[in-house]
Amino acid sequence: MPDKESEIRQAFRDQARFCRGLGSELTADILDTVAEKIDRSTETGRRLLDWDGDPRSNADNVTLRLAGGLHALARAGKDADLTAAYRGERPVGPAVEQALGTHDAELAHWLDLPPQTNEVSRAAAVMAGLMTAADRYALPIDLLELGASAGLVLNLNRYRYDLGGVETGEPTSPLLLAPEWKGSAPPDAPVDIITQSGVDRSPIYLSTPEAAERLVAYIWPDQPERIDRAEKAIRLARAFTPPVVAGEAADWTEQRLAHRQADGVMRILYHTIAFQYFPEQQKQRIRSAVGNAAAEASAERPFGWLSLETNSETGAIELRLKLWPAGEDLHLANTHPHVSWIDWLG
Repeated sequence: MPDKESEIRQAFRDQARFCRGLGSELTADILDTVAEKIDRSTETGRRLLDWDGDPRSNADNVTLRLAGGLHALARAGKDADLTAAYRGERPVGPAVEQALGTHDAELAHWLDLPPQTNEVSRAAAVMAGLMTAADRYALPIDLLELGASAGLVLNLNRYRYDLGGVETGEPTSPLLLAPEWKGSAPPDAPVDIITQSGVDRSPIYLSTPEAAERLVAYIWPDQPERIDRAEKAIRLARAFTPPVVAGEAADWTEQRLAHRQADGVMRILYHTIAFQYFPEQQKQRIRSAVGNAAAEASAERPFGWLSLETNSETGAIELRLKLWPAGEDLHLANTHPHVSWIDWLG
């Protein structure tokens, strides 16, 4: 079996290959540099190479912890060479190697917390799912999100959309989400969200610049369109604060679904690339709570479970909608992980 140090270095190389496959050559080069150059002369190096846990696990993911710290340094201009390298003005390898020593204390701090992202483009997939639900039941929606992070997806009614040629959302919004679309268009049904709320174990509250910077730092630096979308969504979140509370997903789901919504309202529970992070016991409790809500659904009080998650068998990112009382189980689409494209199955 490989020793711990070899395992850590390989985790950085594997994450580099993943980033390269999703179009982030710069992040891949950064991670490859760390894999080769990190050593025990710094606190950051010692903590990484002696990491007590699975470096590849969703909970640990040490590679993206460090990548976020380096990106934050570059964005803040605290290291001129690193900032220039991130802009493509000089080779990134030497700049990263130097920063690992020069900014050891700050980078070590980034290892304290798991990476937390909030990919706002996923709101496009959620909106398409809600349009499908609204096409079945033309009712106002009570929207609930699990793993809401900073609430950027939960704020989806603040954005405008072009989904396969169907325009929807807030027409005056500065943020347009228009993923590449394959297949037929989603139903052109109006989505009326009257209440929305979310839960996260560690919500990011964007009232401080530091919180916003942390969120953006985890986005790969050579994908400026993703950064631009996040920054626009953050500005909107500061004007229209998404209602996200701290808590465990299963506790919150049980509490919310135990209370019926009013007649004439459709309730939708959803999550995007979050369910895989929940402990198995919580997943089972959520499924049980969903089953109870489904059993009580009616035409006057429909209930839906909308998910954008990875199929563990195929690796595909699938948009699925279960809708009651009809009992429909719809595989609506497959998407890019960051929803740069949607393949609509309808």
